[in-house]
Amino acid sequence: MSRRRPPWLLMLLPLLAAAAAPAEPADGPRRVAEQWLLQHFSQPGNRVVAAADPAGGRTQPPACPQAWQAALPDGARAAPRMSVEVRCPATGWRMQVPVRLQLFRTVLVANKPLQRGDGVTAADVRGEERDVTRLGYGYVDGLDQVAGRLLSRPLGAGAVLAPAAFGGRQTVRAGDRVQLIARLDGIEVRASGVALGGGDTGARLRVRNDSSGRAVDAVVLDPGVVEALP
Repeated sequence: MSRRRPPWLLMLLPLLAAAAAPAEPADGPRRVAEQWLLQHFSQPGNRVVAAADPAGGRTQPPACPQAWQAALPDGARAAPRMSVEVRCPATGWRMQVPVRLQLFRTVLVANKPLQRGDGVTAADVRGEERDVTRLGYGYVDGLDQVAGRLLSRPLGAGAVLAPAAFGGRQTVRAGDRVQLIARLDGIEVRASGVALGGGDTGARLRVRNDSSGRAVDAVVLDPGVVEALP
């Protein structure tokens, strides 16, 4: 009659079996982490380079009877160094694999020095391949992303265009000739004037009335059209 195994021994058996299993080559999980990152960030326009750190003296992984699985923490964004979790679904054994990541895309850079308040046109920029994991302020890869917006700070030649370098869109700019509309008790009066400030639709600014020479508060309605505030 066989003796009954104690419960604590039953709990240890899977761990002992994993420890006794043949070892996986040390670079196995490293290759899995690299390939997973390459696939994860691969999309049209991207060129991805991933290189896991050498295995060094880290724990030798046990053999996995199933395909290794890899994952990043939820919400993880591309960065120069990533930590990829590689695990064996059969045994639950897992390890963190440090990987150096480069994610190259063609981004827009300034052809020449650009000044604060400039709008950017196709003649002002060119496309260059850059590692976007190192562009902490973001990047612009199409002029449609900044259409109608003006630079809020100067940019030197060769500088990467970033969304943070642009202010809001300006439907009216300081110095523009505008049509000034005044409404009172259902009566509408129109006059010409000069904008003393700028802004997008709905922005408040000062406008000098050509007829009276006075500056009045107004709100931007459309390009070249503002309404005097009461």
